[in-house]
Amino acid sequence: MSGHSKWSTIKREKGAKDAKRGAVFTQIGNLIAIAARSGADPSMNSSLAMAIEKAKQANMPAANIQRAIDRVADKNAAVLEETTYEGMGPGGVGIIIETATDNKNRTFPEVRSALTKNGGRVADAGSVTFQFSRKGVIRVAASGEDALLAILDAGAEDAVEEDGEIIVYTELKDLAKVRQAIIDSGLSVVEADLQYIPNSSVVVDDPEVAARVLKVLDALDDLDDVVGVHTNADITAEI
Repeated sequence: MSGHSKWSTIKREKGAKDAKRGAVFTQIGNLIAIAARSGADPSMNSSLAMAIEKAKQANMPAANIQRAIDRVADKNAAVLEETTYEGMGPGGVGIIIETATDNKNRTFPEVRSALTKNGGRVADAGSVTFQFSRKGVIRVAASGEDALLAILDAGAEDAVEEDGEIIVYTELKDLAKVRQAIIDSGLSVVEADLQYIPNSSVVVDDPEVAARVLKVLDALDDLDDVVGVHTNADITAEI
């Protein structure tokens, strides 16, 4: 496991401080609406439960969460479609952009523009994704050997301490099961979702290149239709 990217940490900090809450809520609302297609009861739909966890972490109002769930039953609501794009960023880093959109004719030009205006480009389908593995990722508010052992006993594939939390990795199909087992062990799950984890990283140790990489990732993450941005950049430079 190549590890949780620095971009993931920066993105969490950015989200916590982001004044443009409307964009954040739009992104999470789309995640909730997609998850709710498999059932509107989070106790019976683990994907919905995880999306709601993400919403609560972002301080999304309960009314917004319910509105996103109700969107599934609204025959007049635009149908959301999940689409993944691939890109290359400054320094040759790979980028995967997950979107949920009711208009791909709007979303793709926005993604392309965010890439090209910030030193990146759209990549051919499959040219980036092969460098990543799709994994379940769980953030647990805990630290120490006892917590790590409990998490591994819960069925985790791997777990590492990072920034006062434990980042847990699972096989794709095991995410919901491991998440529940961690909760049942008495530990607090902050967030759980599916992510693209790089099989190997591209080290970015030049401050100028690192700043450009973060700029393009930030521009992509700010798009309303984007619900996930993943990179194999290992940013070691001080910015």
